[in-house]
Amino acid sequence: MPLAKRIIPCLDMTEGRVVKGTHFVNLKDAGDPVELAIEYDGQNADELVFLDITASSDKRDILLQVVKKTAENLSIPFTVGGGLRTLKDIRAVLSSGADKVSINTAAVKNPNLIKESSEMFGSQCIVLAIDAKRRPPDYGNTDDKIVIDTPDGKVWFEVVIYGGRKPTGLDAIKWAMEGEELGAGEILLTSMDRDGTKDDFDIELTKAISSRVNIPVIASGGAGKLEHFYNAFKYGGASAALAASIFHYKEYTVQDVKLYLKNRGIIVRI
Repeated sequence: MPLAKRIIPCLDMTEGRVVKGTHFVNLKDAGDPVELAIEYDGQNADELVFLDITASSDKRDILLQVVKKTAENLSIPFTVGGGLRTLKDIRAVLSSGADKVSINTAAVKNPNLIKESSEMFGSQCIVLAIDAKRRPPDYGNTDDKIVIDTPDGKVWFEVVIYGGRKPTGLDAIKWAMEGEELGAGEILLTSMDRDGTKDDFDIELTKAISSRVNIPVIASGGAGKLEHFYNAFKYGGASAALAASIFHYKEYTVQDVKLYLKNRGIIVRI
């Protein structure tokens, strides 16, 4: 039997508060992380992702006390990311109650961190987060890039780090494939172009990566309607879909999404 598709609320956090913006900027307060975590646990979310989105750019450590307090109140798996640079950082977060860690900037700067951490803690604990931005074929050096056709023309996808602040020149599709080889157990794939827009997930990006790797891909960035979740699974090949603002601002509950998907033939855990 196929695995159930997962619906995952995301808590983007800075300075101990949950925030939500558009294209990673114009952040607005969206509440207390512990209260929201309890709410989503009660709504039958499959997992929760907690990202300290300014930890890397501010060069500070993640707020472990918030991780600990959140984990104490959860009965569902909990992934934590933001500012994790070393095996020691990863151990501290897992010891504080997280089930998985998400690494992004540090993995790009030191790909060996994926290999070492998956060997030490198990690949099921290591989520490679990729923030990707669409680029036209003539942007940068495209000799080693995977260029794909989209309804808007040919594009490639660039990896951006430091919470969306710094382009890397890395091809996101190739980086996902390399991350899998290095031992990542899952990919959290965020479209920077769609983040906070509610215009739908970037289906072409999601499909380009999910069709080339054998590990689960979590689609992120752009959820605004119930059908967007269906699109991520049916056309994007995602294993899970992540959303923030539509849940934080109570436009839909997790259960609303799941009932809609079930009625359209997508296997979900009700």
